[in-house]
Amino acid sequence: MQTATPTTRTDSKHPDTDQVWAWLDEVPDPEIPVISLVDLGIIRDVEWQGDTLEVTVTPTYSGCPATSIINLDIETALRGHGIEKLELKRRLSPPWTTDWLSDKGRARLEEYGIAPPQPAGGPEKCPHCGSAHVHRISQFGSTPCKAQWRCDECREPFDYFKCI
Repeated sequence: MQTATPTTRTDSKHPDTDQVWAWLDEVPDPEIPVISLVDLGIIRDVEWQGDTLEVTVTPTYSGCPATSIINLDIETALRGHGIEKLELKRRLSPPWTTDWLSDKGRARLEEYGIAPPQPAGGPEKCPHCGSAHVHRISQFGSTPCKAQWRCDECREPFDYFKCI
């Protein structure tokens, strides 16, 4: 008598969650397209519940104007990879923090010209020339999560991703 071998939901029926994470790592943040949603740290969980893929997202803050675009971009990307049943969940607790940014994301921000967040509340150096001689121009930058700073050496203004 033969017994049936149980199958997992990551066989040919569904892509495994590692593959889904890889796809999501290709979805750029709409406000800072050099960083992915995964590197930003707002994708909190990916799991299959039966035939439905659940993706849990924590916005950078509850009033983030890009939240609806982010959800649309996630849905578009995953449907483009053949995901038919998808549920996006919004999780506000615990709230997002800049500690959730990946090292790769921090490096990409700096390469792009945005100083990554620092626990001391200001950039360590200018992302353009590397000088430590910088000063804040305004607490408010091009988006609510950034402040405007200027380098005293190269005189270039730059955004600083606020530490939250």
